[in-house]
Amino acid sequence: MVRAKLWLRCAAMHDPVTPTLVLPAVVGWEAKRRRVDLTIERPFNGEELLRRMKGWVTTDPGDVIEVVKRYGRLKVLDEKELVVEFEQQDALEKLQADLAETFKGEVDVELVERKKSEA
Repeated sequence: MVRAKLWLRCAAMHDPVTPTLVLPAVVGWEAKRRRVDLTIERPFNGEELLRRMKGWVTTDPGDVIEVVKRYGRLKVLDEKELVVEFEQQDALEKLQADLAETFKGEVDVELVERKKSEA
């Protein structure tokens, strides 16, 4: 398994940024005829986290997701860090080329070196 960090350009400062999950989403309910004291806390998946960047980055996250899905899958690693997972190294290289062509340098990926404990 090969992993890479996805970098987008900040709409305000134009420097590379990547979303991280600081707190999980907390979902609750409102009932019409009773009180519901139940909440569910869960992290976003990779696509959900990236979609939350709309308006904060220079590209449309939906377009980025479409390109990424051709080569790998978006995942939130350790319930915090957004990465792209690939089966093979060449998929990472193909994605990098496609991102460069499609987004003209506004989106790129960077290989995440595996820790010795993960190897």
